[in-house]
Amino acid sequence: MAKKKTESNYAATIAEASRELTAKERVMFKDLGNATKLNDLAEGAIANGGKAIIDNVVDYAVIAIHNEASEDVDYNNYLIIDGNGDKYYTGSTPFWNSFKGIWDEMHESGEAWGIQLNLIPSKNFAGKTVLTCSLV
Repeated sequence: MAKKKTESNYAATIAEASRELTAKERVMFKDLGNATKLNDLAEGAIANGGKAIIDNVVDYAVIAIHNEASEDVDYNNYLIIDGNGDKYYTGSTPFWNSFKGIWDEMHESGEAWGIQLNLIPSKNFAGKTVLTCSLV
């Protein structure tokens, strides 16, 4: 007989969001299955000689993850949503720090804005890059 699970080894909760979310939005924001990984987007654009730009950012959410199967049991994913409803995510704290600074200044400015993804050399790990973003 199979052992019955009494407790989930994985949980995702919305720790912070750009606005009050409906129940449907909370479920949709936690589902990253149809979201684009920001690191992949940046790497692909750079490999093709271009820039990765996300225009018209309208929402964000911080998703707190508890995953017993992960090396880091507790971590955050950072989700941004553009005006088309496309979702993008990363676990990069440097990205989040740069994005949040931009968001805090721009989200109520009335100006059109977006972000450009940047991969910069890591100061701590040779040969590795760190994801950040800049205002465009």
